[in-house]
Amino acid sequence: MSDSAAAAEAQRIIETEFPPERPARHFPTSFRDDSSVPAFGTTPPVRQEDHRTVPAWAAGIAVASIGVGAGVTGIGCGAWLVLQGLASVSLNSVLMVTLPFAGLAMAATAISSAISRARSTVTKTIYQAPVTQKTEIHSHSTTRGMFFARTRNNIHH
Repeated sequence: MSDSAAAAEAQRIIETEFPPERPARHFPTSFRDDSSVPAFGTTPPVRQEDHRTVPAWAAGIAVASIGVGAGVTGIGCGAWLVLQGLASVSLNSVLMVTLPFAGLAMAATAISSAISRARSTVTKTIYQAPVTQKTEIHSHSTTRGMFFARTRNNIHH
């Protein structure tokens, strides 16, 4: 075989065994709409697939935490406003505001005391028999247990 025939055979073997690489196909990272655009007016809507990366429970927790945060912020602002208002109040103004309530409370106490005394019955018990007073007390105590002890006291007159 001549040198030119050997070179041609070697070139054929290389091309059949090792074909040239085809370029890799690249996929678009965004949606491409290849449909024709109308000449005038708005473009019709195109369906786009929904690929969510966040689970539904995680989105729910995120929304709930935003709501709780907003609620706590509102409560904090309200407390701040109330405390700012109380900080600017003087003792005389507090006494003037609470004076009618104190008067009503005193009147209610007096009326309820008068009603309870009027409802109570007056009884005097007169004892005619001799009275014997015993001052002796007999007691018996029993304790059981070591760590969780229980004591029982029996008192007899």
